[in-house]
Amino acid sequence: MNDPVAEVREVAFDPVQDGRAQREVRVELRRRPEPKAHRVDPSQMPRSGPLVDSYNRIHDDLRLSITDRCNFRCVYCMPGEGMVFQERSELLSFDELYRVASIARGLGVNSVRLTGGEPLIRRGVVGFIARLGALGFEDIAMTTNGTKLAEHARALREGGLRRVNISCDSLRADRFRAIRRRGELDEVLDAMSAAEAAGLGPIKVNVVLIAGVNDDEVIDFATFGRETNRIVRFIEFMPLDAPGHWQRSEVVPGARIFEQINARFPLEAVRSDVIDPAPAQRFRYVDGKGEIGLISSVTEPFCGTCNRLRLTADGAIRNCLFSNDESSIRDLLRSGATDAQIETVFRQAVWGKFPGHGINDPGFLRPQRSMSMIGG
Repeated sequence: MNDPVAEVREVAFDPVQDGRAQREVRVELRRRPEPKAHRVDPSQMPRSGPLVDSYNRIHDDLRLSITDRCNFRCVYCMPGEGMVFQERSELLSFDELYRVASIARGLGVNSVRLTGGEPLIRRGVVGFIARLGALGFEDIAMTTNGTKLAEHARALREGGLRRVNISCDSLRADRFRAIRRRGELDEVLDAMSAAEAAGLGPIKVNVVLIAGVNDDEVIDFATFGRETNRIVRFIEFMPLDAPGHWQRSEVVPGARIFEQINARFPLEAVRSDVIDPAPAQRFRYVDGKGEIGLISSVTEPFCGTCNRLRLTADGAIRNCLFSNDESSIRDLLRSGATDAQIETVFRQAVWGKFPGHGINDPGFLRPQRSMSMIGG
């Protein structure tokens, strides 16, 4: 094809599983264009307008981590024991987080997502979201493990939270406990219902698949999504685990997930007139029973349209989840820096962004921080 952002795959339909005649399904899997080699001229950095990097990617989505602490110890993120958290004095206060969010809003950021750790274990988060709502963001969302969500769902919605992504890596109670090391599956499932009742739907369910651990639940999760009208998003295992044990052989490719689901429940791409900067490739079921998302960060990088930047709980701006480069603004915040000075740090961080995360490059160095320390 001549379309640089698309690939057509032919996927055989399995007649045994649902009794219909065999046919070929042509599906367009979107591929985002990747910028070329990294060349940055600091003198060309814009001093006004939106946050743009040297590849003309506009950054209008801020991931705001409010804590590095979590009440789970997921195998793909933390060690089972011995996790060392930062002193509370090293983390930004809600007043400091609010100031950063306000500055980002003035720089054209229109979407903010609260992350952690687990954001709902930080006391005062409901009131903080209400403050964020007053800044005029078009979208305020949260990624959570769900354990504290049921008790706060209605207050969060009233405060301005629009939607939640809930992590759930198994639909089998014993396996859920083994992967998470803490918590109960029923508690998380109940949280999904509570969030929907509060108006935080449609719920997105984040599933990190690990080969040989939970990759035999792909169809189970697809069925779950179809029956509950929840959007299941399958996420490739990334090199962001605290123990540093990640192996490429543990990655379950998004293409394989697509093929499994499409063979049982035919899928079609969710089409758009513009390239979607969101990380998930979206597919809906042909019979109308919902959709899935594939986040294939390792096997099919989508860096070419990335619009995200992150603020860690201790006040460091990161222009890429997988980068080891950070621009700390905590000391600036605490030493009387002006908003204009902090704006400059934002612009410098974004302007210096590399063309891609480089996971598949021979010289890739995995991030020194784990996911919980960065903020998802």
